[in-house]
Amino acid sequence: MISAKSFYILKTMKLKRLGLINYRNCADVELDFPTQKTLIIGKNAQGKTNILESIYLLSDLKSPRTSTMSDLIKFGADKFEIKAEIEKNDTDIELDFVYDTDKKREFKVNRVKATAKDFRLAVKTVLFSTKDLLLLRGAPQDRRDWLDRAISQIYPAYNERLNKFDKIRVQKNNLLKLEEIDYNLFDIYNEQMVITGANIIFLRKKFLREIEKIAQTKHRVISDTEEFSLSYTFAGETVEEISENLRAELLQRKSEELGRRQSCVGPHRDDIEFKINGIDAVKFASQGQQRTLVLALKLGELDIIREKTGFAPILLLDDVLAELDETRQNYLLKSIEQGVQTIITSVDTLLFEDEFLKDVTVYSVEKGKITR
Repeated sequence: MISAKSFYILKTMKLKRLGLINYRNCADVELDFPTQKTLIIGKNAQGKTNILESIYLLSDLKSPRTSTMSDLIKFGADKFEIKAEIEKNDTDIELDFVYDTDKKREFKVNRVKATAKDFRLAVKTVLFSTKDLLLLRGAPQDRRDWLDRAISQIYPAYNERLNKFDKIRVQKNNLLKLEEIDYNLFDIYNEQMVITGANIIFLRKKFLREIEKIAQTKHRVISDTEEFSLSYTFAGETVEEISENLRAELLQRKSEELGRRQSCVGPHRDDIEFKINGIDAVKFASQGQQRTLVLALKLGELDIIREKTGFAPILLLDDVLAELDETRQNYLLKSIEQGVQTIITSVDTLLFEDEFLKDVTVYSVEKGKITR
């Protein structure tokens, strides 16, 4: 009998080819990925990060660097296109993503038009960039974005819940800006926010509990004597408890929302608390401690996606090694297991030992042009 763990190992996913047309500064770029590890070398602002961003875009349909999709279109062009070939369990899947200046998106899977939801199922990624190293000291929105991106890779319906909640929130905010407020409609929006928001909070708390266990083990390897913990700022464990607490807080802060003319309660306002040895890591942890914690979280994210979906996601490391000390560099590179396709950007090969560079495909990028 094949165990669940063995079943995960048997399932494979690999990016074989990538083509970019008018994507940022990449007018016409094609890459093959014949080996498990790929290294993309180039100076800053040459286009290496754009390549990783485009791969991430295939899994999330959002850029981690901008909320304005038109920013991704090369200056002077009217659209960008990303083409990719993915191998999953010995089956090739062709992906095609087009976005134009009229804000129209088109998705194709094996040359057949597809929905965004179906398109996102094809590939999973974990992106670890220098921006992630600032996760703890960044804004609450940064931490919510990280959490939402990670969860959406596991639960495809999660994005729909986020979008539904956001629509309700916008409608409520528009209502609050009117001179005369319909209080019956205000109460209806609040109840809709309770129903949708409680489900979002429940999944966030569930994911944090799961990743905490995995990341704690990895964290101990580097930190030795330090223990870290995660907690979500909204109370309640079951959907029912969270709904009750959310409903009560909306009622309690009703006058505040009416006065400020905006929605002040819900998952769009929540945060994650990080502690090391019981002390607030955001306020008191050193830079090294914070980076160790983020490294453990990112490697935990990779493990949990593989555990939940059965496929090891593609690991994208964007210039992050240069920001880590030698201990953390070595731990990260040695943690990359067989079966995990890894694509790394760096300014040069000096950070990598000869042993690591064996069987690695190396590309060089300059002004949006790539050479092997």
